[in-house]
Amino acid sequence: MAITTYAELKTAVANWLNRDDLTTVIPDFISLAETDINRKLRHYKMIERVDATLDSRYVQVPADWLETFRFNLTDAATVRLDLIGAEDMLQKRELNRDTTGVPQFYAQIGDSIEVFPSPAGEYPMQLAYYAEIPKLSDTTTFNWLLQSDPDLYLYGSLMQSAPYLLDDARMQTWASLYQNGLASLQKASDDTRFGGSGRRIIISSY
Repeated sequence: MAITTYAELKTAVANWLNRDDLTTVIPDFISLAETDINRKLRHYKMIERVDATLDSRYVQVPADWLETFRFNLTDAATVRLDLIGAEDMLQKRELNRDTTGVPQFYAQIGDSIEVFPSPAGEYPMQLAYYAEIPKLSDTTTFNWLLQSDPDLYLYGSLMQSAPYLLDDARMQTWASLYQNGLASLQKASDDTRFGGSGRRIIISSY
């Protein structure tokens, strides 16, 4: 059967498990699969952008934020801020007495992004980030991933069912199919982003 909606996915999981008594827990299997996909997949379709004004040391990340892709100032010319670690950020503040100016660096601090130097004024900014894939539910009946790769949802949900059902024998099968699907989808995304040749290293000649 085709799997194009949340209801069809739940039915498919039940059919593949050959069980009709899991109605209340199959949504949990799907939710756990979504959590794992969001943890591991970084697809170009997950990239969202937020435009705002940077006028303070900290920027709150969006509720669906998973990982920052790019952080730019977008005034007269686009300037990309460099990512540094939390310890490096602390060191810069200590060595420069928490100076203000045009931000050049950012660090992820909990649910916020910290910039350095602290803004000396107001700067237009754009945050590009990997967002959570919208979770399926009775009201959100489909998303882009279910439409493009229903097998990933199916195998991920089946894999999550195995510990609950104490089915170690089939867990390896589901896990293999799921991991292969995840790797294939990630590669397809990388090929699209990098032109099919992977990440390029440019070596300057002298």
